[in-house]
Amino acid sequence: MPESLQNCVIIDAVRSPIGVRGGMLAGIRPDNLMAQVISGLLTRNPALPLDLLDDVVLGCAFPEGAQGLLLARSAAILAGIPVSAPAKIVSRLGGSSMDAVHQVDAAVQLEDYRAAIAGGIEDMFSVPEGGFNPSYHPELVKKNYYLRMGESAEILAREGKIEREVQEEFALASHFKALDAWEKGRFNNEVIPVQHLNAIIARDEGPRKAEERDFASLAPEIFPGGTITAATRSPASVGAAALLMVGETLAGELGLKPRARVLSRGVAGVEWERTGMGALAAAEKALHKAGLTIAEIDAIELDESFAAQALYVVLKSGWPFRKINLNGGALALGHPPGCAGARMLVTLLNVLEQRRGRYGLAALSIAGGQGIATVLERIPGEGWDGKTD
Repeated sequence: MPESLQNCVIIDAVRSPIGVRGGMLAGIRPDNLMAQVISGLLTRNPALPLDLLDDVVLGCAFPEGAQGLLLARSAAILAGIPVSAPAKIVSRLGGSSMDAVHQVDAAVQLEDYRAAIAGGIEDMFSVPEGGFNPSYHPELVKKNYYLRMGESAEILAREGKIEREVQEEFALASHFKALDAWEKGRFNNEVIPVQHLNAIIARDEGPRKAEERDFASLAPEIFPGGTITAATRSPASVGAAALLMVGETLAGELGLKPRARVLSRGVAGVEWERTGMGALAAAEKALHKAGLTIAEIDAIELDESFAAQALYVVLKSGWPFRKINLNGGALALGHPPGCAGARMLVTLLNVLEQRRGRYGLAALSIAGGQGIATVLERIPGEGWDGKTD
């Protein structure tokens, strides 16, 4: 054990475009998608000798079927990483890839790793929600443990008296912000174009121009007479994200310019009927560890799996909307669960650079009554070269 912890820094962070059902990424192999993102990340950082990579840690909510057979290892090999670098999959459902980042951060601090890649992948069209042939424990069935995220979101909507129209307004804002971010080039530095079926996909497929009247005819999806529709839940999607994380001393020796560091990490458990509150519980832990208040946070990436749960968190926390999901969130972009946490961190880092902020918070809820959160501290550098909004 080292006498003191070394600093772990984030050198770079990228993601794929996020594809939707029937889109340009339909049918892509998850290992190929992940490999292209890792390869793009390494191509952007040629100063790192690949033999210094000590692990590849990837999140995947349902690592079976096309996402099975230790996808992290196959993606690493496809990306050209030496066989000397091992790999593993982390599964904490929607928190999987953020958990992967947490694990790498801790391992680098302890000097178990010199450098490593953290990230995640999910193709919601290769593996069904819940996986293949899930088996439910009868005692937990009695306790309603296996209720779906949408059911939990409807419970929170009822508790918070969050009307359907308010959820739709929130969803529209997410699409507007995401489209605006694309039009102004704010996603250009985080998205790695990928190839599939002789086509190059370079843009998220979910964000769209819409108006409130477009949502009026949509039927409730969770409960009859409920508030959640296809417009106010994140679309099924496919995506991958990856971060290059290195010890600070090694980064300096190699001339790698760090962009940020993980200031604190938080995980939490809550009642599964109120799963959406997991994001807030984890965020409160992470903020406490960082010694920060929400007033000191410059940008927030909040889980938008469902508009209702995001709005409930804002209702209970008092977090200002002006800091939340400034380039749009999962309602527009999509929420591939095994990729979601890393995707949020990739976006958060870029938002901090664009806004010249110092501290950022990413928080999301996890099925089964959990939450995970990360506080990032931006390390000033070249970063965003466009205008500050």
